[in-house]
Amino acid sequence: MTDKPKDRRAVPVPYRRLSRLGRMGVMAIGVAGNMAVNGIALFSKGQRPAFRDLLLTPGNIIRVTDQLAHLRGAAMKIGQLMSMDTGNFLPPELAQIVARLRENADSMPPFQLKRVLAGQWHDNWRKSFKSFDMRPIAAASIGQVHRAQLNDGTSLAIKVQYPGVASSIDSDVANIGVLIKLSGLLPHEFELTPYLQEVRQQLHQETDYQAEAAHLRRFQVLLDDKPHLVIPRTFADWNTPSILAMEYVDGISVDEVATLSQHVRDQVAKHLIALTLQELFEFGLMQTDPNFANYRYQPDTQRIVLLDFGATREIAPAVIAQYRQLIHAGLANDDSALMEAARDMGFVNTKVSAAHRQQILRMLRLIFKTLSASAVFEFGNQAIVKQLQVDGLALMADGFVPPPLPIDVLLLQRKFAGIFSICARLSAAVDIVDLLQPYLVTANV
Repeated sequence: MTDKPKDRRAVPVPYRRLSRLGRMGVMAIGVAGNMAVNGIALFSKGQRPAFRDLLLTPGNIIRVTDQLAHLRGAAMKIGQLMSMDTGNFLPPELAQIVARLRENADSMPPFQLKRVLAGQWHDNWRKSFKSFDMRPIAAASIGQVHRAQLNDGTSLAIKVQYPGVASSIDSDVANIGVLIKLSGLLPHEFELTPYLQEVRQQLHQETDYQAEAAHLRRFQVLLDDKPHLVIPRTFADWNTPSILAMEYVDGISVDEVATLSQHVRDQVAKHLIALTLQELFEFGLMQTDPNFANYRYQPDTQRIVLLDFGATREIAPAVIAQYRQLIHAGLANDDSALMEAARDMGFVNTKVSAAHRQQILRMLRLIFKTLSASAVFEFGNQAIVKQLQVDGLALMADGFVPPPLPIDVLLLQRKFAGIFSICARLSAAVDIVDLLQPYLVTANV
């Protein structure tokens, strides 16, 4: 959490179904109009632009991100899922624009905030607080966070859910699904429906702040023996389904950590990777949202602060076993076992051609070969990321259609990619193989 509020727009959250649908319609019409103007201009110059090039212009990306940041809720959350970790896969000008969805939403103005607080807390709630800053210190897709202080001096971080977010999830997901299909960016054969169903279910879970409070308490117990990790306490007297009251815990951002010494950066990265492995292989319970804003660091205590447990998910034992098998096969350079694990996890199926299976195998091989090549993995070296990008684009250009992944695998891949991105931002060097070894001894090989 930050020491003081950031400057951001205060815009009322549209909470009625028709107003949200209208916003999406305006966004779609604006994008289409921009494409038409650009297309005519290029045709007049004798050029034949591709549909994708007309769609993914800076102007259209700005239009989409502005509208999603204004809508917040499920619409913005889906945008975040789509834009996660694109820094290495989009041109710099587009990556910079899309990054807005990962960092800050618009905030709701004080009048709307007061209305939400009045509807969730008792009439005289102000008398219990010494102060309550109406300016948010953070604003995300589902809610925004405010600093407050109780009369006894206790500093709190109050997360307040945007009005109408929970009730608009189903319609938002359906509308965004239609827009994605109409965009033509996905292969015709790609099965989008299962993903939208899972996103809908996950978002309903994330809007239950009492469930998130329970996740916070559970992780406090699980990580009780990890003094280098901090999880804020919750305050049951002030918690409701739409308000989460937590202890305010100070810390600096990932970007600020990136300016510290190499030793500190390496230690932070090592702890985050170790925690991710522990969540998967020991707890079977993972916080699946690797947004940079969910991690803070305290230079004076050398502790990492863990925030936002709304996207916590139980991991099926079968999936845990599959990941153990995949890692064991990869480090053992066993191509047959590696491909078998990839099939079990859903990365390939019977519809994937032999040539595409071989290309996927080569990409997996590259990952494990790079991890094993030296004592430490240099996250600042982006050579493997660029090579995987080239290979992935070549696969898509050759007609590869990704099979629908199980949601556990999809969310785990997102978590791994997010932690990788944080470590890359820190330019950290970590012995990943050493961290993996304790979890491979029980692999069934």
